[in-house]
Amino acid sequence: MSEVYDKVVNCVKSVREKTDFIPKVALVLGSGLGDYANDIEIVTEIEYKDITGFPVSTVPGHAGKFIFGYVNKVPVVCMKGRVHYYEGYPISDVVLPARLMKMLGAEILFLTNAAGGMNPSFHAGDLMLITDHIGMFVPNPLIGANLDEFGTRFPDMSEVYDLDLQEKIRETARENNIVLQEGVYVQLTGPSYESPAEIKMLSHFADAVGMSTAVEAIAANHCGMKICGISCISNLAAGLNPTPLSHKEVQEAADMAAMKFRKLVTEAITKFV
Repeated sequence: MSEVYDKVVNCVKSVREKTDFIPKVALVLGSGLGDYANDIEIVTEIEYKDITGFPVSTVPGHAGKFIFGYVNKVPVVCMKGRVHYYEGYPISDVVLPARLMKMLGAEILFLTNAAGGMNPSFHAGDLMLITDHIGMFVPNPLIGANLDEFGTRFPDMSEVYDLDLQEKIRETARENNIVLQEGVYVQLTGPSYESPAEIKMLSHFADAVGMSTAVEAIAANHCGMKICGISCISNLAAGLNPTPLSHKEVQEAADMAAMKFRKLVTEAITKFV
C-alpha cells in the first residue's frame, strides 16, 4: 500500500473511533456557505484537528469540522470548510477528505464553492450549476503511483458531473422558482485573485473561476462517486468588477444567496436518494 492510501485509511480509523455513522451523501461547504450546516439534524461533529493526520483548514469562513447527521432523513456527512492547495498542503491532502468520505460510505459528493463570475449574464449572489470543469495550474491529484484501491490508472472524465444529479438540481430549482445559472467552472491555484488578463483568457472557455472543487471532483470520480456541484457567484471577476476583489465580498454574496442556497441544496439532496 502507498503512503497516500495509508494516510486515508488511518484517517478513516480515527473517525471510526468517534462515530459509526454511515452517510449516503457527502456535502462540501465552500467559502461563506458554512451556515448551511445549521440546517442539519446533527448526530455528531468531529473537528479536523481531532482526526489523526487530517489536514486542517486555515481560511476565514471555514470552520474546519465534519458534521454527521440528516438532511430530510437522508444521512449526510458535511464538511464545514475545506482544505485548499494554496494553503501549502500537497494535492493528496487536498483530496484526502473526498476519499475519506467515500470510505465512510458516501456514494454522492455534492461540491459547493464561492466563485468569480466571468459570464456577462451572471450577477453577485447567483447560483450556478457546474456542468463541467477545467483545472489550470493545479496538479492532477492522480499523479504518482495509481491507488488501485480507489480506481483505474486512466479514469474517464467525460461525465464527471452526473447528468441525473444535474437534472434533479434543475428540477428542484424550477419547483422553488430559483434562478439557476449553468456553466463551466475553472480552478486555479490562488490565493491571489486572477488578473484581468487571465480572466479575459479564461472567459473564452468557462463561466466561473475559483480556487477549489476540480481536484476534489477528479479524485471522487476516480474512486467511483457520483458528483454534482453548485457555485455561489460571489462577485464579477477581475476586469469585470469596478472595485478591488476581497474575501469580505465573498462572504457578503454568500449571505445574499443563503436562503435560496439552503432550499436548493436541501431539496436536491432529498431527490438524490
